Amino acid sequence: MPLDSFSDAPLLGVSRSASGRIWRQRPVCRRTADLAVQRYGIDALLADVLVGRGVAAEEIEAHLAPSLRQSLPDPSVLMEMDVAAERLADAVQRGETIGIFGDYDVDGTTASALLYRYLRSIGAEPVVHLPDRFTEGYGPSREGFRSLEERGASVIVTVDCGSNHGDIVGASSADVLVLDHHLMWERPEVFALVNPQRPGDTSGLGGLSAGGIAFMTMVATNRVLRGRGWFQTRPEPKIIQSLDLVALSLICDVMPLKGLTRTLVAQGLKLLGDLEHGQGGNPGLRALAAEAGLSGAAQASHFGFQIGPRINAAGRIGHARIAFDLLTTDETSRAATIAAKLEALNKERRRLEDQVRREALQQVDAQDLPEDAPIVAAGEGWHPGVVGIVAGRLKERYNRPAFAIAMQDGEGTGSGRSVPGVDLGSAVSEAAKLGIITGGGGHAMAAGLSLTEAQIAPFREFMAEKLSRAVASATEEHPLILDGVVGIGAVHGTTCKALGPAGPFGNGNPEPRFALADVVIRHARPVGERHLSITIEDKVGKTARGIAFGVVGEPLGDLLDSGDRRRLHLAGRITPDTWRGGEAAQFELDDASEASPEL
Repeated sequence: MPLDSFSDAPLLGVSRSASGRIWRQRPVCRRTADLAVQRYGIDALLADVLVGRGVAAEEIEAHLAPSLRQSLPDPSVLMEMDVAAERLADAVQRGETIGIFGDYDVDGTTASALLYRYLRSIGAEPVVHLPDRFTEGYGPSREGFRSLEERGASVIVTVDCGSNHGDIVGASSADVLVLDHHLMWERPEVFALVNPQRPGDTSGLGGLSAGGIAFMTMVATNRVLRGRGWFQTRPEPKIIQSLDLVALSLICDVMPLKGLTRTLVAQGLKLLGDLEHGQGGNPGLRALAAEAGLSGAAQASHFGFQIGPRINAAGRIGHARIAFDLLTTDETSRAATIAAKLEALNKERRRLEDQVRREALQQVDAQDLPEDAPIVAAGEGWHPGVVGIVAGRLKERYNRPAFAIAMQDGEGTGSGRSVPGVDLGSAVSEAAKLGIITGGGGHAMAAGLSLTEAQIAPFREFMAEKLSRAVASATEEHPLILDGVVGIGAVHGTTCKALGPAGPFGNGNPEPRFALADVVIRHARPVGERHLSITIEDKVGKTARGIAFGVVGEPLGDLLDSGDRRRLHLAGRITPDTWRGGEAAQFELDDASEASPEL
């Protein structure tokens, strides 16, 4: 059965849920799933999840134990990788000063830290410049390049930027090596450009983040130096020990967790191990995990929802150098001090985000937008460091691409977030190329831009004209994809353990999501910021704990907290209940629907 051939009938008959979605179940070949259980002795629910996601029976063993040895391709498959690696090796052996220019988000900061730690480990003394979001903006800046050149850099490596900044990188007196993964349209005049998104690149590695590209460059450079005998008189670095940082960049830049990317993330999480009692991995990451109160084995969700936002807070409302210092220190006491600073910045970030989010929602609700038109919200005085997060909130709320733009004295900087099937980066790049906006670009799912106040209306019109058809097609059904229907007894720690090998979970490999059929909400109470803690009960009186985040005041929250014990179908994920500990688990709700009277 083709992976996208769902049953005509919605799962449990849910064609319009509290969030306005139709429920669909992934197709599972029963014969293949049963074969997997017999051959590998795995849990039946795990087999259903894997087969429903297209993993063939003969691939399951390798899928459950992703190996870097088997997954890692020759770095030379990337265009101009050999040129970049040879030049870096030359610089190391000659004692040249190597400059690193990174972006200020998690991926750019992490990629810069990866390269910096590696170069120091092989005998180089690199100098680093991370731009100030507010005074320099996104991408290579003239002042940043001037700073690196004045510090003696004869080679400058840009990470997570540079592909679309030929006027800056092409004018440098240094040999510029661009390590990037953004969409691009024209090769700048640089010494080498490594970008799997460049025209003509056939590597198939477009799913790598800048941190992933930096890692591949480290592997290639190490190979060159090994061949030249560089490590005969000095220790060769264990590059694999940096995979936790690679995993951080991949997860936080929302790269699809498939193939090589999934393997890199799996190995990086394994390197960190237990966040509370383990000893391995990057000291900065461990300090930040402690600050966030994380425990248990490192999970992709820890990176995406707790660690990543705290690192991002530095570049959003402070300076990315704070996060860079955290990721490059090996002193546990210093790491703890910096992590505390990031925690404080993150609290301020959340306050600013909430303020801008509320104003943006009011603005959008006041507009009479066609259902297929992308959202463009702009506000005077909005903090530019939180517009990307707010754009994501708008996208989630209205199920369409959304932009949030911070305006100041007639000039604006903004971010956009898209839905699957709508290429936002290409549209923004085209708008910049046509002069509709001052500048911009990005990925299919996310983009950044700069414009003037006078350009907001033309940009809104261009986006509507360019993307409306794609938006209508992508959101026509807006299904919630589920892996099956389970009973309340499945809400247990043993289920979490059984499903764990299907991970790591994230973009391209979402956390398994199930339905609980024909249950009632016995009790619901608000907790924290707009969350609901609930008790779920089935027909025979068996109960389970549930949690629904951010639903107070939303249709889903109203349905759950109605107090009339109506029969419901619930959709969500089975997650460990860290509050109760042990084998305790909870049902983390994503959606709900009233059960049909026939059941």
